[in-house]
Amino acid sequence: MKLYFASATCSFAPHIVLQELGLPYNLVRVDNQTKLMSEPGNFLAINPKGYVAALALGAGDVLTEGPAILQYLADLNPDLGLAPVNGTLERARLQEWLNFVTSEIHAGSSPLFNRGLPETVRDAFRKKLTRRFDFIEAGLAAQEYLTGSRFTVADAYLFTVLGWMKGFDIDLGHWPKVGAYMRRIEGRPSVAAALKREAAVPFVG
Repeated sequence: MKLYFASATCSFAPHIVLQELGLPYNLVRVDNQTKLMSEPGNFLAINPKGYVAALALGAGDVLTEGPAILQYLADLNPDLGLAPVNGTLERARLQEWLNFVTSEIHAGSSPLFNRGLPETVRDAFRKKLTRRFDFIEAGLAAQEYLTGSRFTVADAYLFTVLGWMKGFDIDLGHWPKVGAYMRRIEGRPSVAAALKREAAVPFVG
């Protein structure tokens, strides 16, 4: 497998999961602006949508969209419990969290990357996000991870996008359970290993 990634983007979530699985894979860095890569070629030929993550599976198959990639990877080794079994209510609950993260946290925070937005607009996005963090805080009141006592792919995704908040002047310290959750996941060996692997891939240009 080959993961196409860019630093500090949602592609870090499937990278964490690849490390959790312990499977062999290669990394290709993508420049989000030029679409050039750390190997010859243009990323648009890999994913015409133009954004990471993308996972090349061999035989020309490429899977895109974070929630789909995460679930595909989890199902490669069901015994690890990174996702409940398909067709169960527990799996639907995982998908419920994945959809919440992608639509409310990921998409809800993406406009804040645009430094040209007026501060009043940025504040409106921050206020909406704080209501979402209140919801997550309540969900973590009686359990360590989003779906219970086990780390899943939904946690890899939420951890990744919450990592952007400091750059948006949002202090997660206002939500103690969320802060503890972030520290708990940050301490997983898979996170450190993924960071180390990404740092070793040369930048484009």
